[in-house]
Amino acid sequence: MKEKETAEFILLNVGYAVHQADWNYKRVNSPFARIYLVEEGKARLRVKDGVHELTPSHLYLIPPFTLHSYECDDHYALYYIHVYEHPLSVRRLLEDYHFPVECEAGSLDALLVRRLLEINPGRDLKQYDPSDYDNSSTLMKNLTLHLRTPAYVMFETEGILFQLFSRFFRQASPKYRVTDRIRKTLHYIRENIDRPIRIDELTDICCLSKDHFIRMFRREMHATPVQYIHQKKIEKAQLLILTGNRSMQDIAHGLSFDNVSYFNRLFKRYTGTTPVKYRKTVLIPFTG
Repeated sequence: MKEKETAEFILLNVGYAVHQADWNYKRVNSPFARIYLVEEGKARLRVKDGVHELTPSHLYLIPPFTLHSYECDDHYALYYIHVYEHPLSVRRLLEDYHFPVECEAGSLDALLVRRLLEINPGRDLKQYDPSDYDNSSTLMKNLTLHLRTPAYVMFETEGILFQLFSRFFRQASPKYRVTDRIRKTLHYIRENIDRPIRIDELTDICCLSKDHFIRMFRREMHATPVQYIHQKKIEKAQLLILTGNRSMQDIAHGLSFDNVSYFNRLFKRYTGTTPVKYRKTVLIPFTG
């Protein structure tokens, strides 16, 4: 597969839900982005930087691989949108920027969300427990629906998604600033993350000596090339664990780790837990 020249957002789910103190899940860590438009009531969103009160007439964004929890004590109604950013996009907006969690929603935003729901019937969730839809079968089903969507609906859908993301982008900040040379190597790493990637391959792309390249990469990315490659491989492993039932050995080998023990150590270094514990604890119904 070749990289795409622009960012591409794929709609997975869109719907309207009414909860009665039953929207309570903790330690959700999904490979998909979520946008919420709250219509009535209140709920709480717990993320790394603290607790956010979800209130009417506001949009909320949860990027992929963001560990978070939901808490709802009473009546709560919202529109929800689940989005998958194409993994081979040259511009990976959700990966390359820090976004605010909350922004105020205008009257146009509400119309856009309702229009998104109108032109994408049948994309609502049948169950609201994340463990019921954050899996490979549901992802494949939604991607199939995406491919069967008429072109005019697909264009309008992506246009609406870009408009909604733009509300958050207004206050977003880049995670790092890179030169064109380093950007080319990042794209190459993303495209080839499943196989071994040698430093020599990256230096050939940017036409630099090995030492010069490593210094430049570390200065711009705040990590060595090897550290960045490992980070991207572990993120891919998280996606595979969350969306399938492959063994850890198969996942490790599929990402070109010959030594499964080494893969396990790296996984714990970057996530704070082992792959097996990650699979067991990543989705737990909230009872507190």
